[in-house]
Amino acid sequence: MRVSTNWLKDWIDHGLDTQALADRLTMAGLEVDAIEAAAEPFTGIVVGEVVDIQPHPNADKLSLCQVSDGSSQEAVVCGAPNVFKGMRAPFAKVGAVLPGEFKIKKAKLRGEESRGMLCSAKELGLSEDAAGLMQLASDAPVGQDLRDYLSLDDQIIEIDLTPNRGDCLSMAGVAREVGALTGHPVCRPQIGTVDVTSKQQVAVSVADPSDCPSYLGQVITGIDTAAETPVWMSERLRRAGVRPISPVVDVTNYVMLELGQPMHGFRLEAINGAIRVRRAKKGEQITLLDDREVKLDEDILVIADEQGPVAMAGVMGGKGTAVETDTADVFLESACFAPEVIAGRARRFGLHTDASHRYERGVDPELQARALQRAASLIMEVAGGQAGPVTDARSTRPAPSPIRLRRDRLHGVLGFELDKNTVTGMLERLGMAVSEDAEDWQATAPSHRFDLNIEEDLIEEVARIHGYDRIPVVSLPSDVRPGQAPEDRVPESRVKALMVERGYQEVITYSFQPAEADKLLSGGVEGQKLANPISQDLETMRTTLWSGLTATLRHNANRQQARVRLFETGLRFIPQDSEIEQKKWVSGLAWGHAEPEQWDGRTRPVDFFDVKADVEALMQVGGPRHLQFLPERHPALHPGQCAQVWAEDKAVGWLGRIHPQVADTLDLPADAYLFELELAQVAKAELPAYQRVSRYPSLRRDLAFVVDEDLAAETLVATAREAAGESLVGARIFDVYQGKGVDSGRKSIALGLILQDSSRTLTDEDTDRVVSRVREELERRLGATVRD
Repeated sequence: MRVSTNWLKDWIDHGLDTQALADRLTMAGLEVDAIEAAAEPFTGIVVGEVVDIQPHPNADKLSLCQVSDGSSQEAVVCGAPNVFKGMRAPFAKVGAVLPGEFKIKKAKLRGEESRGMLCSAKELGLSEDAAGLMQLASDAPVGQDLRDYLSLDDQIIEIDLTPNRGDCLSMAGVAREVGALTGHPVCRPQIGTVDVTSKQQVAVSVADPSDCPSYLGQVITGIDTAAETPVWMSERLRRAGVRPISPVVDVTNYVMLELGQPMHGFRLEAINGAIRVRRAKKGEQITLLDDREVKLDEDILVIADEQGPVAMAGVMGGKGTAVETDTADVFLESACFAPEVIAGRARRFGLHTDASHRYERGVDPELQARALQRAASLIMEVAGGQAGPVTDARSTRPAPSPIRLRRDRLHGVLGFELDKNTVTGMLERLGMAVSEDAEDWQATAPSHRFDLNIEEDLIEEVARIHGYDRIPVVSLPSDVRPGQAPEDRVPESRVKALMVERGYQEVITYSFQPAEADKLLSGGVEGQKLANPISQDLETMRTTLWSGLTATLRHNANRQQARVRLFETGLRFIPQDSEIEQKKWVSGLAWGHAEPEQWDGRTRPVDFFDVKADVEALMQVGGPRHLQFLPERHPALHPGQCAQVWAEDKAVGWLGRIHPQVADTLDLPADAYLFELELAQVAKAELPAYQRVSRYPSLRRDLAFVVDEDLAAETLVATAREAAGESLVGARIFDVYQGKGVDSGRKSIALGLILQDSSRTLTDEDTDRVVSRVREELERRLGATVRD
């Protein structure tokens, strides 16, 4: 919701500056995403009047205009097709600076001097419309600074509302909230009277009142098709993010933004007979305003005439009854539809409209008559016309039940006491009808607050209005007892802490991801499709956490981040026959420089072994473990830089560089490294056990073996351990070499053997026997030869 601070001041004099107002709203649960200016910076532009206009002698499409700035007249060459004598438009005088630092200077255009420029809305950054000059009201004060005339120093507050606060999707709703927070009164706009001067009306019926509790309509005929939306209304629409179109459409959008009631106008001549609100019939179709023809399901609520659907209720109107620029007779609709009947219907057809956004969250069922009167009066004020009688199809609404708020419960949850009159005042400022007795309150929620149903809702409201930042810190009594911490499990918090210690940042991504990207990264696994995704890009339950991590990498790489380290813990959802396997995994991604930039300037890119070290540290967070990194193939990883991770003879995950083709398809850097490990295996901890430390010295023997280049070093070490027996307490690879002195297709691996006995000192003969066994076994089983 985009809120103009100037428009808001018409509703309430809150006495706060823009930043203070944004802070109050955020602390009350209406999170402010951004504050921005209503218009780009420009100077020297005033309201100008075209006092004379003549054809340009040397150009058919140019005009010579005399433009008054209130104190003098200037000759201006103009190419706009809509310029006319008496027109008032933005006039940039010589020396003015337009958006983009474009400075206006004296110029000659096709031989005629021009001292200034008449401006379009696009040139001022106010609209995308560049078809002609921005026409101002005929009574706009000539010579007044345009920024002052249009209040362009206004600030726009963008609020990110949670789904339960649909009541704040309007200026009225935000004003009510600000009034409750500050205690200042809210001033509703005066709604003009609508005199019924026509007998024309459209009959309306509702098939099921539970689908549509309220439906009102009114015919307005004889609208002036040459009328234009006034600048003040166009500006308010623009600042709210809505493009002005025509007076009737603009008024319906304006009332929606002002009061929160979505409205729709039908071209009267296109309606055949009576209107009926009903569910769609099997096989019915409709062509929507965006020219798409859709086949309606039987659970879709429609507005229909005697020939079929003319609108998808609460979502979008049909093209056949759309209001055009030459439409003089309209039927205005003001309705309340049940949220559960509208929810999900728009997304089913790939739609998301301002109306569906509001109806899905709930529209005040008592607002329709007031909104219809407001819309009709504005249309007649702007474009004239005659109004017919209102057609009213409203059902009886059950009286809301009061909610009990207990004093002890309120103070027990908040942790501090509030004066009883203070609480009563807060509830009343929220529009509730409040009664009280010695200890408790009975509060009845207003019709626009669908989210207030139980006692906890009222406690939350009191906390919000009081201010979360003003709640004192107190120690609450608790009988919570510490739980058991098994010694054979490492807490997930320790796993996360280790990743942070190694330079990674935790991210939390959606559990649903784009189907193609997820399938590509998981190696072809088909994920579970969602029946009702929140968007077309988030349609599949993830089968790998890599899909979210790589999307985060792309976002950061596109914003000039040179070093990215990410990890996430979460569930994967793998379809297994008729069920879905859900296991928690920890996944990571590394890209960019191996180390943060520092003073000596030497940097290198992260490589396979950097990430392998991180995986080894992660797998040993619970104590030393025997790990293996076996060269295997994963479709999403580079075939030459990919390993399957094994722990105690069990495959627990993968590690490798992203496959170049996958990186290219997903628009990712080709030198990113990924890993994923089953969290249950990572969190295993070795139980503490006493082991005697040998009193006797250890001996080390270093040997270099020449083996086939495709032999895994792990295989060499494992074979040496088996051959050496119990006296071997350590085996370390300290050198790998290929090149001069080693045959092609072979490599040299240097192995350090550490020998020790717990009962005696080993002799040279003992050591030689062990080394001999190792040599013989490696030669026999692996074809290894001792390097000279």
